[in-house]
Amino acid sequence: MITRRQSNFNEETLNPLIKEGASDRLALLAAKNSARSVAETLAAMANADGGLAVLGVTHSGTPQKNIDSKLLLQMVAEASLLSDPPLILPSAQTVLFREGEVVVVEVPAGLPHVYSLQGSYLTRTAGQNRPLTTPELRRLLLVRGDRGYESQPVDGATLSDLDNGKINRYLDHIAAPPDANPVQMLQARGCVVNSPEAEPTPTAAGLLLFGRDPHRFIRSSEIICVRYAGESMSDEFVRQDISGTLPDQLRQAEAFVTANMRRGMRITGLSRQDSTEYPLPVVREAIVNAVAHRDYSIRGEGIRLLMFGDRLEVYSPGRLPGHVTLANLKEERYSRNEAIVAILSDLGYIERLGYGIDRMIAAMNEAGLPDPKFEETTAGFRVTLFSAGNDLVSAQPQSQRWHHGVHNERQEMALAFVREHGRITNGDYQELVPEVSEETIRRDLADLVEKNLLIRIGAKKATYYILK
Repeated sequence: MITRRQSNFNEETLNPLIKEGASDRLALLAAKNSARSVAETLAAMANADGGLAVLGVTHSGTPQKNIDSKLLLQMVAEASLLSDPPLILPSAQTVLFREGEVVVVEVPAGLPHVYSLQGSYLTRTAGQNRPLTTPELRRLLLVRGDRGYESQPVDGATLSDLDNGKINRYLDHIAAPPDANPVQMLQARGCVVNSPEAEPTPTAAGLLLFGRDPHRFIRSSEIICVRYAGESMSDEFVRQDISGTLPDQLRQAEAFVTANMRRGMRITGLSRQDSTEYPLPVVREAIVNAVAHRDYSIRGEGIRLLMFGDRLEVYSPGRLPGHVTLANLKEERYSRNEAIVAILSDLGYIERLGYGIDRMIAAMNEAGLPDPKFEETTAGFRVTLFSAGNDLVSAQPQSQRWHHGVHNERQEMALAFVREHGRITNGDYQELVPEVSEETIRRDLADLVEKNLLIRIGAKKATYYILK
């Protein structure tokens, strides 16, 4: 399943960076800086290409001694709220050096807004913050979109519609201070908005990430998973409709693919390698990207995950956001849903500074498979992974192919029948082995399903089985 990400930074990885000194994508800030000064640097990076801000170091990159890292973390949270709109960033991290602690803040590239501080618009060049020129600001406003759907308060929703257990587990995961105010923490993450005239209200992102029943408010927030028997849509399929919070959807969608894809082996030279139909990291990346970057304002359509005999398709409502195109997809970064991406990043589902397109291509090539296919449709975006299923099966000798995990001749007869006819029913099996009882037939077929050799379709008298 999807793994949780630990801190990205430690002394070994961070020290070489800060020794090189400040740059466009690295800011070195002393502990005595004010929240306003930190906010200027974070906003400048957000309006540029992102980067890292390291607090608690000298200009030469030496960690300061005896700093209070908790106060620095609090200053970062305060600084992120000073910009307009508030900056939604991955949780700041404390990194322990021999000389003491420093605090690292990651500003992703491709954030969707232009950020100001009391009307001042900054960017970062030559290791310094500076005001954007009028032409630069005009271009940036054209490129970056308006306030997204995910950041809007949801009509009729209240704080009681959020799951306190999920919130507390998230706060524990990011090591929030024990006395932290959950509502304020969620506000800083873009999951709650305050109103001078009303109670704090969950945003769309807040409900999608922490809601008790997100589907009640955002009806299309679901993943429809279907596994077809052949290479096109047909009446033979297994389907699962997945709703709930986005982290729950990610886990269930990956489990669906894992349970429904074929397994086998490949012969490379003289060596044998057990393998899966698709590389799991690539499947995971495709699902996560669809969930994180879809347009949740589009109604009547959810994410569709379709498995065929020769490919897997993941369709996400909403075309590519901002200035991202098919031509620059591998190089450019833009977060349509910055709050969703930030929380999923905190939970370890997303690497914020690179969404994994390069990794997907490399993993497919390493597995001897074609590159993933990326397409824009009229109203959405589709990723297609091409299967290794036939290669996995054909690479296996017949004796290994059907004897793997099969313990009796009856089951071998059943599998041979399915290969010839495409399916088998309990009645078909009874004709093959008339001497055995109905209960034995039921157990044999259930055992083949359990061993991932057959898929059960339908229910009761309409039940039949196809090859996985």
